[in-house]
Amino acid sequence: MSTDAFLALLIYALVTSITPGPNNFMLLASGVNFGFVRTIPHMLGIGMGFLSLLLGVGFGLGAVLTAFPALHTGLKIAGGAYLAYLAWRIAMSRSMGKDNDAKARPMTFFEAAAFQWVNPKAWVMALTAMAVYTNPESPFLSVVLISFAFALVNLPSVSSWAGFGMALRGFLSDPVRLKWFNICMGLLLAATLWPMLR
Repeated sequence: MSTDAFLALLIYALVTSITPGPNNFMLLASGVNFGFVRTIPHMLGIGMGFLSLLLGVGFGLGAVLTAFPALHTGLKIAGGAYLAYLAWRIAMSRSMGKDNDAKARPMTFFEAAAFQWVNPKAWVMALTAMAVYTNPESPFLSVVLISFAFALVNLPSVSSWAGFGMALRGFLSDPVRLKWFNICMGLLLAATLWPMLR
């Protein structure tokens, strides 16, 4: 891969990682409701889950989904249902999770990693990156470089959303503001389903 192609890939990875989507809306809400430190496992789970998805798509999973459209449809339905459930959970949250609050908790590392496999935006990002940036003459190296590019920009990108949420904690400590913030975040998260339903 040429230097120009790798720079273009890095820009693609940055833009797709930092723009609004299911992961970033959930991280913003988690930063507000649980703080930055308690959101770290969620951020790391996104990075590792997306990396595993990229590698899976790069080493043939995308071809399997193309060959078996029913599997792709099932994945979309499962992802949409889980996304709707998460949107509902966020929208109904009414208080900032405290360290000793057993009911309210941020997403765990494994939940965030597993979510990447049903996240519609993650699939679009992975499939597009592999379709556009792989080199048929060196497919293994291409997949590794694409995965490296995303790993490089992912954590800083998602951290910015959790950090912004953390910065809003003081303003949203008022229960009425927090209620409406969480409702808005739930609605925005649900709205990310729209491209999948069209």
